[in-house]
Amino acid sequence: MKALAIIEKDGDGYSVFTENLKTVLHGSGSSVDEAKEEMMAGYNDLLEFYRDSHQELPAELKDLTFTYKYDISALFNAFDFINVSKFAEKIGISPSLMRHYKSGDTYISDTQAKKIESGLHQLAHDLLLVSII
Repeated sequence: MKALAIIEKDGDGYSVFTENLKTVLHGSGSSVDEAKEEMMAGYNDLLEFYRDSHQELPAELKDLTFTYKYDISALFNAFDFINVSKFAEKIGISPSLMRHYKSGDTYISDTQAKKIESGLHQLAHDLLLVSII
């Protein structure tokens, strides 16, 4: 089964939680990676509990894979190798405004979020066309 995990800036760190499961899985940490690791540790603890107690594992937890949905701050924390200012220029957003989005101190409209998402998808597409000689 696929689980949707939402990753958001949470105070000074990041939080991740599942949205489409009856059993909520959650993790937090100072980085997106730490939050994801904590959530996965909780999931593995849950699997161990069911195994050790000889209870049947709920179907929603069997063969679970995760897809992730990020807020802007979490996205640029997880993919910190992307130069935020250069990326902003490429997709036609003010680099200063993009840095505010990244820090989480400015509201981002759905239109701007879609523009960023579209720019990321275009970047991924462009990279798929690259060959190294």
